[in-house]
Amino acid sequence: MTLTELRYIVTLARERHFGRAAERCHVSQPTLSVALKKVEQRYGVVLFERSSADVRLTMIGEQIAGQAERVLEEADRLKEIVVQGKDPLQGPLRLGVIYTIAPYLLPQLIPALHARAPRMPLFLQENFTVSLAAQLRRGDLDVIVVALPFGEPGIVSRVVYEEPFCVVMPSGHPLAQQSLIDVEQMAAHNLLLLGNGNCFRDQVVQACPQLSAPGGTEGALEGSSLETVRYMVASGAGISVVPASAAASWPQDDSLLQSRRFSPPAPVRQVVIAWRATFPRPEAIDVLRAAILDAPPPGVLAA
Repeated sequence: MTLTELRYIVTLARERHFGRAAERCHVSQPTLSVALKKVEQRYGVVLFERSSADVRLTMIGEQIAGQAERVLEEADRLKEIVVQGKDPLQGPLRLGVIYTIAPYLLPQLIPALHARAPRMPLFLQENFTVSLAAQLRRGDLDVIVVALPFGEPGIVSRVVYEEPFCVVMPSGHPLAQQSLIDVEQMAAHNLLLLGNGNCFRDQVVQACPQLSAPGGTEGALEGSSLETVRYMVASGAGISVVPASAAASWPQDDSLLQSRRFSPPAPVRQVVIAWRATFPRPEAIDVLRAAILDAPPPGVLAA
């Protein structure tokens, strides 16, 4: 099989739709369909079950698609070695960042990284940890920025900074009269959380004992993003716990919102960069880490 045929197989396996797969491969749908049919005829196997509503891999198709994905990753590594072997800081770096970090890290990171590696543009992906980890494993991303706990076979990670949590509340809220907030005080107030699937929500639940108990999050209002939570708090819907970088990035003259730190020991999260152990450009990782340390998000402690 050619690399092009392998790419068609892997893409259709992911998309499960001929139109979308053809678009991803930059070919027409008939071209993709005919090419895959020829592969099946050549080897005497059926790779995909086709119906009007769905496309799915057969048992042999799953095995071939899995192997094809590994072959394509190794082929891409060869290309990277050839193109960037002379200068690992030349060419794009595919970076993934979780939702609760990206808006507060990237404004500082982009100019800092450009100053260190002007010929290494960033191709950015913002997503949840589980999605970024999957893309990193299969080679769609080169490096990701996520929060601990995080561990994947064959993936190396290194802490870049530690970030405390803050309490945000409407102006005039009783807690605003305090300079520091105890974690135990959170139980007495309406708490706004990020939705399920967000790792920061899990960290907040672990940090607040009353939320860790069975049923502890019942009745808590939810927002789809930190920015949404910010506006819900400002409207008077309740209070919330957010990363310090978010609180520090929001307008300090906002008359509707105030933030306070937790009393020691304050809950914190450790933020790491993670990459495949086999990634052929370790110098690019070093420069990325140095750029984050040059210009960390506001309110964090660089490692």
